[in-house]
Amino acid sequence: MGKVTWAPSALDDIDAIAEFISRDSVGRAALFVTRMFEITDRLQEFPLSGRVIPEIGDQYCREIIYGSYRIMYRVEVNDVWITGVVHGARDFKPE
Repeated sequence: MGKVTWAPSALDDIDAIAEFISRDSVGRAALFVTRMFEITDRLQEFPLSGRVIPEIGDQYCREIIYGSYRIMYRVEVNDVWITGVVHGARDFKPE
């Protein structure tokens, strides 16, 4: 079983999204954050379960789709490094 680590920038992404959602509903914002962490828990056992990020094309750079958001991560051996959470409508360009 591998370890899932959130990059500080990915946690900042979650905070910003939750802050935006909380303008309409604090409860929904809390639920959004809880589900984000629950969804990524499966990566401990199944690190390759997400799809390959199309813009990158590297088999170790993957994403899970949750609602309108892309949870992007990199697989390093059995460990997972979650690198960012972006809205699916955003024009994503890898650095």
